[in-house]
Amino acid sequence: MRGVSVLAVVAAASLTAGCVGGTPTVTKTPGSGLSSVPGLPDAALEVMNQPQFASGRWVISVADLDTGEILVDLDGDKLAEPGSFVKTYSAGAAWVKWGPDHTITTPVKQSGTVAGGTLTGDLILVGQGDLTMGGRTKADGTVDFANLDHNDANPLPGATLTPEDPLAGLNKLAAQVKASGIDAVNGDVVVDDRLFTGTLAEKPVTPTIINQNLLDIMVTPGAAGEPATAALTPAVGPWKLVNEVKTVAAGEKAVLENPAISPDDPNTIVIAGTVAAGSNPALKVWELDDTATFARTALIEALQRAGVSVTANPTAVNPGASLPDTAAVTALPAAAELVSLPLAEEVKYVMKISYNRGAQALVCRIAADAGLTDCDDGMALIQKIWSDAGLDTLGASLIDGSGLEGNFITPQNAVDIQTLMAKRPDAGRWKETLPILGVDGSLADVQKGSEAAGKVFAKTGTLVGGDALNDRVRLTTKTLGGVMDTEKGRHLAFTIIVNQGFYPDNSGVFEANDDVGKVAALIQEAY
Repeated sequence: MRGVSVLAVVAAASLTAGCVGGTPTVTKTPGSGLSSVPGLPDAALEVMNQPQFASGRWVISVADLDTGEILVDLDGDKLAEPGSFVKTYSAGAAWVKWGPDHTITTPVKQSGTVAGGTLTGDLILVGQGDLTMGGRTKADGTVDFANLDHNDANPLPGATLTPEDPLAGLNKLAAQVKASGIDAVNGDVVVDDRLFTGTLAEKPVTPTIINQNLLDIMVTPGAAGEPATAALTPAVGPWKLVNEVKTVAAGEKAVLENPAISPDDPNTIVIAGTVAAGSNPALKVWELDDTATFARTALIEALQRAGVSVTANPTAVNPGASLPDTAAVTALPAAAELVSLPLAEEVKYVMKISYNRGAQALVCRIAADAGLTDCDDGMALIQKIWSDAGLDTLGASLIDGSGLEGNFITPQNAVDIQTLMAKRPDAGRWKETLPILGVDGSLADVQKGSEAAGKVFAKTGTLVGGDALNDRVRLTTKTLGGVMDTEKGRHLAFTIIVNQGFYPDNSGVFEANDDVGKVAALIQEAY
């Protein structure tokens, strides 16, 4: 449809569409799906009418950002599950509230007195919800990310690591402690994680986030028939790795299992399974439960590397119960401080890789800013932020900031958010946080060869279920929504959602990602 005018597209659609009061309407052909959607290219309908979507539902909204004209409306006012597209609501609310240059400061407080270089008292790391804690910062001060990030390493193959030291922020804090005149700590090191409390998918969302509170396990194949090698990073005691992975012949089926805790030691992680000779290194992760103890041990080890001795047991459980009240900790002097990346970079990390716990942490930070400690209280505050910005929030029904099952939005409501963001003076910076079709993030491999590559900026969303009855994978949702610069120079906001598709296996998730991306690309080329 490239090169066809908007009027021609609408007119062509009108010829086959039913009319109510002269307005083109969507029509369906029995047994073959959608036969006409006003404003939508016919090639897009071919994608949408594929057999895997036969019992599913598509909802789409497209609007011109400059004129406000609604170009496509396929049940745009109907609620659908959007998956991780919900991050647009949570990260967007933080952006609207604080702006892209907002930073937070994580302090290391000191109690007691210093004499002769020895602190007789405690060092207290006070978590503030910094999403990367210096562990993803490139030399130019921007955030680094892998297109398939380590947060998704267990469910999806192909995840990789960035080259930065995940402990870089702790190393900076430790160096500052040393520079402050403290050479020894005759007391304890404590992590204060009381700023907020929350959970997501039965895992904690905490104010102290080191390496996204993951231990990375990189497995490298050896020669066929030989053991593979495996490395645990970051190397923080007392966590250890037992490697039981074997290398099979090239081309032979290989299955690398998700890591598990040894029944003999809660700090020993076991990685087992097979990898194929000659294949790329494979990444798996272990998600930590006691994140405060992990951060405490990592900080003590950083202090030791910086030349600061600590008398306390570095691998003991974090003694959070021994902390004085929050006001007393706040009043203590700081021996070190770590300034976060600007919010624009944190949001970029959340959006490009779809960082679930990071998005929820932004909800928690909004709650904490209002003096609340329960992360769930942040959702009502997000409603007020968006309502005050002019959004009709009744177009969404949300239970979290990350996009797990149970969240619903209308495509039109999502378009309204992008329209509001496009009117801001920092609209260009917001646009840069979104994955780019065929270029980076969760859209890096989607429609790479199309004319639309590099011109569609959009957040993805995916939810996958099962169908045990028929031994197939159910695609609960696949979403793509954001903005695009079209073939003819128009600027559009759009949301595309398909709910309930079916595939033989998990590879269908990638296929669906490309299908929804193709619909977006066809819209970009048509207008």
